[in-house]
Amino acid sequence: MELEALNRKAAAANEVNWITTGFMFAFHLGAVAALFFFTWKAFAVACFLWWISGSLGIGMGYHRLLTHRGYKTPKWLEYFLTICATMALEGGPIFWVATHRIHHQFSDHDGDPHSPVDGKWWAHMGWILMGKSMHHDTTTLAKYVPDLAKDKFHVWITKYHYISSIVVGLVLLAIGGLPFLLWGTFMRTVVGLHATWMVNSITHTWGSRRFETHDLSTNNWWVGSLLTFGEGWHNNHHAHPVSARHGLAWYEFDINWYGIWILKKLGLARHVYRVRLSKLPARPPLVKPITTLDLAATTSSVAQGD
Repeated sequence: MELEALNRKAAAANEVNWITTGFMFAFHLGAVAALFFFTWKAFAVACFLWWISGSLGIGMGYHRLLTHRGYKTPKWLEYFLTICATMALEGGPIFWVATHRIHHQFSDHDGDPHSPVDGKWWAHMGWILMGKSMHHDTTTLAKYVPDLAKDKFHVWITKYHYISSIVVGLVLLAIGGLPFLLWGTFMRTVVGLHATWMVNSITHTWGSRRFETHDLSTNNWWVGSLLTFGEGWHNNHHAHPVSARHGLAWYEFDINWYGIWILKKLGLARHVYRVRLSKLPARPPLVKPITTLDLAATTSSVAQGD
């Protein structure tokens, strides 16, 4: 019933979202312009804000805390991590969390908002510009996030998620001029967006598979270790979605897990779920790009959640 409703909405939403496309185009132009205003200070500011928005915000906040509840924090810290995530310009918590929960329910099957089965460009960026999940109404999204939909702060910040980016941009302009603004807002945001989108496209196409999941998820070391602070160990994650640790072996670098571990040591994170390393299968070999034929060989029905 819910899948049919999602597909009906998708059929009526196949046109380009020109507002979103316009903002994406403007931010990419700003990122190109940043190349002509390079300073080491601006670069350092961009890296710091990338960690704030991408690691504290998207990885530790939106994904492992709000979406999967892999650990618990005091409300003030949950709200702080949420604010950090809005700086990534990936939408408010209700939109982001609902979209990701839908992805897990229908991963690489009908209903998945960003599967490479529908095309690698679609999985990477096309779904944002004209995708089905961008057009879900609040009622549909609320069904997937009842925990957030009843929280006044999350409802409010979902509506006004762009405010943090405006405030940060104005502060950067005031203290560092155009170099700080272009690098700390435009370049940092564009790099962060593409890094997150690579989890949808690259890690469902190329990499290694430790676990036989009912989807195309893979572990990709350069997306996992270098670009997403640990989110690219995606096959591990789809096999154990509630685990707060995605890099399960010593060679799987996972900055987001280290952040959660520090919070636990400080008494700010509790009920932290993780997979015991002793139960892991042997280190997997690198595999060829995954195809829909590989998917069909591992499952005969649509997965209704991991």
